[in-house]
Amino acid sequence: MDKKMFADVPAKQWIKLAVWLVLYLLFLIWVKSWWGLLVVPFIFDAYITKKIPWGFWREWKEGPAKTVMSWVDAIVFALVAVYFVNVYIFQNYQIPSSSMEKSLLVGDYLYVSKLSYGPRKPMTPLSMPLAQHTLPLTGGKSYIEWPQWKYERVAGFGKVKRGDIVVFNFPAGDTVAMNYQATDFYSLAYSEGKRLYPNPMDLDNMSPAQQRMVFDIYYNAGRRHILENPRIFGEVVTRPVDRRENYVKRCIGVAGDTLQIVNGQVRINGKDAENPEKMQFNYFVQTTGPDIPLEMLDELGISEDDRLMMSGDAAWEDNLVAMGFNTRTANGRLAPVYHFPLTKEMYDKLASNTKLISKIVMEPESYAGDLYPLNGNKHWDRNNYGPIWIPAKGSTLKLTLENLPIYERCIVAYEHNKLEVKDGKIYINGKETDEYTFQMDYYWMMGDNRHNSADSRYWGFVPEDHVVGKPITIWLSLDKDHGWLDGKIRWSRLFKSAK
Repeated sequence: MDKKMFADVPAKQWIKLAVWLVLYLLFLIWVKSWWGLLVVPFIFDAYITKKIPWGFWREWKEGPAKTVMSWVDAIVFALVAVYFVNVYIFQNYQIPSSSMEKSLLVGDYLYVSKLSYGPRKPMTPLSMPLAQHTLPLTGGKSYIEWPQWKYERVAGFGKVKRGDIVVFNFPAGDTVAMNYQATDFYSLAYSEGKRLYPNPMDLDNMSPAQQRMVFDIYYNAGRRHILENPRIFGEVVTRPVDRRENYVKRCIGVAGDTLQIVNGQVRINGKDAENPEKMQFNYFVQTTGPDIPLEMLDELGISEDDRLMMSGDAAWEDNLVAMGFNTRTANGRLAPVYHFPLTKEMYDKLASNTKLISKIVMEPESYAGDLYPLNGNKHWDRNNYGPIWIPAKGSTLKLTLENLPIYERCIVAYEHNKLEVKDGKIYINGKETDEYTFQMDYYWMMGDNRHNSADSRYWGFVPEDHVVGKPITIWLSLDKDHGWLDGKIRWSRLFKSAK
């Protein structure tokens, strides 16, 4: 190598090169990506040899072209920096729904750490930073589906533990009807299929194999109906793992746990689990006659969206009376009945006010809808569920037609095997078998707002490759029920721990 060509290189350029090379090589060691060494000659050239005219436009005369290129240069640098930070260090997440209230509120903005569980290497590498799956203006995809890289996670500070609040990609979000993006496509197809058959089939008197056939009939009929009616349901699209909708829930069970819910109490491995401090359930609340003052509802923390008056709807009156709401006003009308999500503390405050509140009843189980597994006919409900074993990497499970509906999606959709049932026998990848060894750890996620949360009770397990990160801090919180000059910013929540 000709030493003269480096003689005029200032010492500070060598120092800059050394700093960036050390940082870059440490990054490559961390992510175990040796292909990145191909970039080293370009870093060397940028600081030392300068054979490639990286800043060619800086030599141009002042004018519109130079101004545009300066903006392009700044935007490209910002996008690369944001992409790197978003993938490997942290991302922002806004709470869109009430499923985690009162622990996390609608309008909370979270700092989500990718380092807590170790960031995933990009699985869909060609994507627009800060756009999960849809471009904000055009509405098109924010990513290019090719190439797709296999799942790998680099070292982090720990693993998902019971009780952690976790951000993850929605497991059932691999298929989406664009006009029903908030609805699990599989539940949507199943419910549409059942609706198309006016006389539901009696699953209780069927064998597991027959129940499976009925599910396939319902699901396939519903799926065809959705595909044939794009004006109603919108286009049906598929999304790769890391481009699926982000959800946030609390991890209730980890890989290897056996979970059961008994009368709303979660049990893990036979013992009662610790409940979130601000866990909520839905209740119907009847007064002695007057309406509940708005000031009291504000004090309780019941949002405007949750202040449902049921007794004003004549179609509801028979249902309310059947639930035991018989208090009537002087004119013979049913006294006001509300529908609220309540924590234990909120429940106790209302129940103790006997002058105003006459009766409180928990929302019936008939409100829950279809639970996971859709094709299992388990007769579980959201307050009484399981027991169910959560798959662990390397663990082998004895498969039967009874438990197959619970684990089929893990085997087929998440671990990419072909599964068939023929003449009552199970075939995986063409081979008859009665066991399966799982390739990933799985988790069971639930919302703290237990009756207003679409969670694992409805769509099943969360695979480890869907885990995004851990919320650390609430850096902003906006109350949609208030204006900017009337308490919109919840100052007391700023920089509060999201744990």
